[in-house]
Amino acid sequence: MNPSTDITTAPLVLRPGDAGYAEETAGFQTGFVRRPAVVFGASSAEDVLAAVRYAAERNLPLGVQATGHGTPGDLRGGVLVGTRRMNRVGVDPGARTARVQAGARWSEVIAAAAPHGLAPLSGSAPSVGAVGYTLGGGLGLLAREFGYAADHVRSLDVVTGDGRLHRDVREGSELYWGLLGGGSAPGIVTELEIGLVPVARLYGGSLAFDGRLVDPAAALAAYEAWTRTVPDGLTSSFAAVPYPDVPAMPPHLRGRYEVSVRVAYTGTDGERLVAPLRKIGPVLADSLREMPYTESHTVHSDPDFPHSYYGDSVVVRELDVERAGEVLRRTGPEADAMVVVQINHLGGALARPAPNAVPFRAGRFLVRLLTVVGREPARALLDPVFALLAPDTLGRSVNFALGAGDRTEGLHDAETRKRLAGLRSSYDPASLFVAG
Repeated sequence: MNPSTDITTAPLVLRPGDAGYAEETAGFQTGFVRRPAVVFGASSAEDVLAAVRYAAERNLPLGVQATGHGTPGDLRGGVLVGTRRMNRVGVDPGARTARVQAGARWSEVIAAAAPHGLAPLSGSAPSVGAVGYTLGGGLGLLAREFGYAADHVRSLDVVTGDGRLHRDVREGSELYWGLLGGGSAPGIVTELEIGLVPVARLYGGSLAFDGRLVDPAAALAAYEAWTRTVPDGLTSSFAAVPYPDVPAMPPHLRGRYEVSVRVAYTGTDGERLVAPLRKIGPVLADSLREMPYTESHTVHSDPDFPHSYYGDSVVVRELDVERAGEVLRRTGPEADAMVVVQINHLGGALARPAPNAVPFRAGRFLVRLLTVVGREPARALLDPVFALLAPDTLGRSVNFALGAGDRTEGLHDAETRKRLAGLRSSYDPASLFVAG
């Protein structure tokens, strides 16, 4: 192509040094900062198309950012497409669907669906971009009951790296299959149509224990045994968080080692089901209650302020509690840096096959480790811990390769990798798109 695309017609084009450039490139993740040569602030699919064609004509690396929760690849000299202005959400209550633009957050989808007694299959943090999360698979609060968010996508609009806008891409298309769960995509999805579920309220929250009074490894073993007794409709996770004793930390958290179980359930017998968990030890905090879905973010109470982090994850066939206990010992208060451990119970509807590239559906648990140090020290700290789980590891999660997305090994099985490579070759032949 010849460099003929006129970028002056875009609603917002910024370069380093321009007013607003820093704000446009900033995201929730502060530890991995992008410094592209050109930023397109897109307001429509046509704006995205113009940005992709501009990059293609000049053979420039290309990336996309909605909320900036992911950890981005290097875009020096390249083009960043910002989609945060594309945040329109439309709900069809009769069809139980929502059309969601690329920059919309889960909070906006939840708010639009709630008046109709409906809910999206959103994640734990309402500030996360709905489209990006869904494309990674989308392990939501009600995942064991309804499956991955990607399993409920009806159609997609996408601009591919070859400079084409594809509208209404549906099941049966290779592009549909690969965009959902494929990781490094050959294009920018500008809009999704997703299915909603009839959920007005849920039983949810967390039980927290003092990790210095209760043996975290024993608590995890009790949790793993409990997961074998619950119905498919109950979704839960185990977490261990060693809060540092530093002045910046709120006084009630300074130096605390908190072990907790988080629960989300749409059934009516939640109190009976969680009763065995209360026997783990003295309860430090109990937020379990009936709540409207609009308060579902309080189940995890994820940080809502921008910060730096690096994380990775593995899907395991089974959770060996002895090895997992050693994971807790190596990541506890004595570790070289703060490490947050979260272990999600999988199975249920997550194990059902679906016409997309979301992998490792046979896994029973997802083990996630998150730390606040930089990429290299984080790798040195976390990789040996993940190695403990290698005998049961199936692979890694696309959604939770936070800073490690440039390491593609383990994200898919060999056959899926080959199929995805063919898809990228067809739709992004110049390999413009940079892995995050």
